Order: sequence, then structure tokens, then C-alpha cells
Amino acid sequence: MDMSKKALNTVIASAFVMTMAASATAPSRANAAEKEKCYGVVKAGKNSCGSADGKHSCEGQASVDGSGQEWTYLPQGLCDKLVGGSTTPIEATVPADKVDG
Repeated sequence: MDMSKKALNTVIASAFVMTMAASATAPSRANAAEKEKCYGVVKAGKNSCGSADGKHSCEGQASVDGSGQEWTYLPQGLCDKLVGGSTTPIEATVPADKVDG
């Protein structure tokens, strides 16, 4: 195989890989419509994007399990069926037996 054929094959292969990678990471518009943000059910390090309170703006930065400020995408309607799940951010609350006074 001469150099120009190798170069062409490399360009084609690179374009294919980039297309596949983009489709795997970016949800399509149709797929995004079938998903919703679910707060309060995320394991540490498994959040989909930034926190609701603005403490970070990156995927995978949740520091604790079950934070009401962290979210992940779930299929539409599933969040409300999960213990601790909410489609809106959940403010942290302190149990009455933990309050000083």
C-alpha cells in the first residue's frame, strides 16, 4: 500500500471513530426528551453534570452519596419511583434530634 492510500485510510478511520465517539457521548434530541434530571439518588462520583448549588460544574464530581444537589439523567418517570429521588434539587435538612438547643 502506498503512502497516499495509507493516509486516506487513516483519515477515513479517524472520521469514523470521531463520529462514533460523538454519538456515544452526546444524547440525541429525541433521546434527551425521554430523560429527566433526578436529584438525590446519585452515588459519589457518578453525577451527570454540575451540582444545583454551583459547588462544581463537572460530571463525576459528586463527593457524597445521595446529595440532593447532585443529579443524573434517568428515563422519564423513573425518578419519582426511587427512594430519595426528586426532579427538583433537594435542600439539605438536619433531623430535629441533631439540632442544638
